[in-house]
This record gives sequence, structure tokens and C-alpha cells, in this order.
Amino acid sequence: MAAYSGKVVVVTGASQGIGKSLCLELAGQRPRLALAARDAAALEAVAAECRARGAETLVAPTDVASEAECRRLVERTVARFAALDVLVNNAGTGMLARFEEVQDLSLYERLMRVNYLGSVYPTFYALPHLRRSRGQIVAVASLAGLSGVPTRTAYAASKHAQVGFFDSLRVELRTSGVSVTVIAPDFVRSEIRRRSPGPDGRTVEASPVREDEIMSAEECARLVVRAMEKRQRMLVMSLRGRLGRWAKLVAPDLVDRLAAEAVRKGR
Repeated sequence: MAAYSGKVVVVTGASQGIGKSLCLELAGQRPRLALAARDAAALEAVAAECRARGAETLVAPTDVASEAECRRLVERTVARFAALDVLVNNAGTGMLARFEEVQDLSLYERLMRVNYLGSVYPTFYALPHLRRSRGQIVAVASLAGLSGVPTRTAYAASKHAQVGFFDSLRVELRTSGVSVTVIAPDFVRSEIRRRSPGPDGRTVEASPVREDEIMSAEECARLVVRAMEKRQRMLVMSLRGRLGRWAKLVAPDLVDRLAAEAVRKGR
């Protein structure tokens, strides 16, 4: 029997990118999916594809930066499906700017609200239900949550906060039956960079990343589902990411240089 057959799974940021691919990857297992994001029309389109693959769906337009909307997301899911088994905190946004060039510091607050609090809020309201189901929490973070990345100071800070929160929560929940999986992708082809603000808050028109040379959202989703099925503690998706965690202990300057070079090359 498929791991998520009949399970109630909430996915935030489900309208595009990794979140959309993750919903489609799970749909073949015939789960009950609650799809959350701000774009209702895009969510409906994803939900239709998921239903075609065998999933039952709930479309729940949600801005994860709002505590009240995250509470409603959980309430709607439980009202519809009478349970909650898995929460995937995937919603996120980016920013591309050297810190000294930033003109609008409110962007830092926005990223913390979406990338960090946008995971804290739904987790808080989902946790009582997940305790009852001995369920799962999944946080789609980033390699930028494990190491510094130039031109990503706001993004890296929010992802460091996200990783720290879920690592701490894992310890609190270690005897509860609720597992916590942190996902740390490397560069992935998605819409996040094409929607990322620059130093003045305006969207950066061209992606600085060589999109044709990095992991697809579909491949990323397959790896995420595999880690979920194993209730894996953490998944670092690239070899350089795994090596970098160890190298940071003995050669931190080298890791800094490699991060700067990766951003310069865009891959």
C-alpha cells in the first residue's frame, strides 16, 4: 500500500514550483490533499491535475504570512477531511541583493514573515492534530539555511531561522510519534527567482541562475517524497551541500569561497 494513500496532506506554496510538483508527485498515491497558496486560480489548476491522478483535493487560498489565514487553513482541512496527517511547509519567497545596496529594509521583515513565520503559524495550528495521527512535519528549507550565501542575506537569514526552529521542534517532539523532516535543496528550477525583489523592492527581471543546468522541480519533488516516506531527519540534496557541512568545520574560508563562486556562476 502506498505510504500516503488516504492520508491528509497539507502543502503550502502549492500553486507553482516545488510545491506544485510535490502535489503532483504525491497525487498518484491517492492522498487527500489540501493545497494552499495565494493564487486561487493557479491552485484550482493544480488541484485538477491532482484529481486526475487520483487524489481528493481541497483548494485553500492562503497567505502564510497571516497567522489568521494559517489557522483557517488547518481548520478547513480538518473540517473537510476529519484528520491531518502531514504538513508540508513549502511556501517561500526570495530576494537578490548585496546588503550594502538594499534600499528597502522592510523586505527583510517580509521574508521573515513568509519563510519563517509562514512555517511557524501553520505548524502551531496543525500540531494538535498531528499528535493525534502521529503524523509528519516537513519543512522545505534551503542550503542557504545551512550556510551563508552572498546576495541572499535576507533569504539565508529566514532559512536559518526556519531550520533552527524545526531542529528545535524535533527535539521537543521526539517521544510524540510526530516526525520532523528538513529539506535543504540546492538550486532548483522554479519561479522563486523570477519573483524575487532586488535592492529597491522591484522584481528582478532576469534569473541570475543557469536554469538549464540545475535540478528540476519534478526531480526535487521525487527526492522530497522519498525522504518523507522514510521519515528522514534531514535531506541535503547536493553533494557539495553534504560536503560543505563538514568542510565548514575544518575549512570555513573554503566554503565561503565556494558559495561566492556558485552564486557568480549561477549554478
